[in-house]
Amino acid sequence: MSDIKTLAINTIRALAMDAVQKANSGHPGLPMGAAPMAYALWMQHLRFNPRNPAWANRDRFVLSAGHGSMLLYALLHLTGYDVSLDELKNFRQWGSKTPGHPEYRHTPGVETTTGPLGQGAATAVGMALAEAYLARYFNRDGHTIVDHHTYALVSDGDLMEGVCLEAAALAGHWGLGKLIFLYDDNQVTLDGAAAMTFSEDVALRFRAMGWHVSRVADGLDSAAVSAAIAEAKAISSQPSLIAVRTIIGYGSPNKQGSSSAHGSPLGEAEVALAKANLGWQARDAFHIPGAALEHFRGAIESGQRAEAAWQRRLQAWRAAFPELAQEWQRAQAGEFAPGWREALPTWQAGAAIATRNAGGEALNCLARYAPTMIGGDADLAGSTKTLIQGADNTGPRQPAERNLRFGVREHGMGAIVNGLALHGGIVKPYSATFFTFSDYMRPAMRLGALMDLPTVYVFTHDSIGLGEDGPTHQPVEQLMSLRLMPNLHVFRPADATETAGAWAAIAELRHPAAIVLSRQNLPVLAGNDAGIHEGVSRGAYVLSEHESGDIDAILLASGSEVAIALDAAGLLEEADIRARVVSMPCWELFEAQDAAYKESVLPAAVRCRVSIEAGATLGWQRYLGAEGIAIGVDRFGASAPYAKLYQAYGLTPGHVAEAVNTLLDD
Repeated sequence: MSDIKTLAINTIRALAMDAVQKANSGHPGLPMGAAPMAYALWMQHLRFNPRNPAWANRDRFVLSAGHGSMLLYALLHLTGYDVSLDELKNFRQWGSKTPGHPEYRHTPGVETTTGPLGQGAATAVGMALAEAYLARYFNRDGHTIVDHHTYALVSDGDLMEGVCLEAAALAGHWGLGKLIFLYDDNQVTLDGAAAMTFSEDVALRFRAMGWHVSRVADGLDSAAVSAAIAEAKAISSQPSLIAVRTIIGYGSPNKQGSSSAHGSPLGEAEVALAKANLGWQARDAFHIPGAALEHFRGAIESGQRAEAAWQRRLQAWRAAFPELAQEWQRAQAGEFAPGWREALPTWQAGAAIATRNAGGEALNCLARYAPTMIGGDADLAGSTKTLIQGADNTGPRQPAERNLRFGVREHGMGAIVNGLALHGGIVKPYSATFFTFSDYMRPAMRLGALMDLPTVYVFTHDSIGLGEDGPTHQPVEQLMSLRLMPNLHVFRPADATETAGAWAAIAELRHPAAIVLSRQNLPVLAGNDAGIHEGVSRGAYVLSEHESGDIDAILLASGSEVAIALDAAGLLEEADIRARVVSMPCWELFEAQDAAYKESVLPAAVRCRVSIEAGATLGWQRYLGAEGIAIGVDRFGASAPYAKLYQAYGLTPGHVAEAVNTLLDD
């Protein structure tokens, strides 16, 4: 290895040791062991522009083993991203750009938030899938504007996680040839030797999933790593796994190769010994040799040249295909073509339509106005109604289709959809499954919410209303639990018209959204469609009240229970009780309204309030006050026709009216 390479690699190691030691917290072992591998990738293969981290045709690098974040932060600083040396010195401290695990939007050059193991690897599959789809849609003979690779550095822990295996199986099945995993095969986990829990043949497993697999026996040999990457890049029909045998904590005389180097600072004395062992001359912490910095900063000029060459190709392509260029512009902005709102479907009041069916119609309408809107389901398309009509399905060696067939892999599906959104150019990527299985994909949804991605999670069979399938498939606590997740907007529309309104709101939302839809038919609400859509966009609105405008009681509901609230209001009117019905399809949007609007919908003077929703009641007191009554389902469901279940659980107009009478009598 040349002197400059050795110096550059040791610079990465020294910065990682120093930052972790100063913070007295972190994971020094992975950066020290994986530094040669990272150097080979970043300095010899990865195409990026530190002066424009958002360059559309850059290669993507995902540090799935996010605990080794100092590896990434060191590379970002050294290659010229807006991550200063002071930020490295403030590793893991309040307000710094260098948090304990990499965070998307927080640190320039970080492509996705990682840390929960397996998520980064699965998200990288989504990024590679986006590249494949966009390349097929936008590239033309002689005009290639989408052409880049996705790399992920994965650890033993990543490869143990089920979400990684779900996504990796799909990557092999689809043949994502521009996806490359660099496996940091250091044989150590946090608790000890990896062999204690991890003895399968990783190479054989990945070959069985359709991956090309190679091995670098000596992870210190950056030239061998570089050659393996070049080999992987030359294989276009399969994703590649490169298993690189590394030594965790390399250079530390007393801790290298052991779990003690994994998740704790080495200690000042051991840092000094490690630096001496590596031939590091500097005594001061955070020292960067001038020759090493100059070497790394060459990435700025090479990155600018690469983007400039691409910009020239892009301009030639724009001139040759102006209409396609307009589509590219909208796709990059995440926008639909003009006219989408006017084209949304409508239904006749009084018709009986399941909101999952209405949701499918609205989704297909939007898809006509965004050719890069793609998504799919967990083997449930016939039930979720989320197939894009007229579009083909993904399949073996066929990734670039609009209908993504994920199979029964909810967790991997959620992470892949996150990757589609992170890549850019895919408009409102979506997934779909039964609502109870949102639990299987919750970690991916949580990361999507943490990153504030414009993803859509479609859930059908939203309550005990699915009936005979029984409590295993009847969501009870899921709705309220998703409302607890920051940034996630949860929509539960009352009918077909509200469903179209929910999709309209989602189309303009820059946050992740879950839309929760019914299996059973629901009556289409009477009234003005535009008014209902406006009400949905505000999260809650007055759907019905006494013609006098006077209010004795307020009935609040979402989804299928709105119709029950309307019927209850009719019963109350017969008893000369004036009830206002408020539909609340999205709490998050309602909370974003000003105080005057909230008061106009839920006047504080009216204290007789009853809510009805086929799910857990915890949380409704926010709108009911201490005196209100929440009617819902605070126990698991049962197997029976849904009408019987609603009656048995008290989800009836009569029970709602009785609750109002109880409050008024007190």
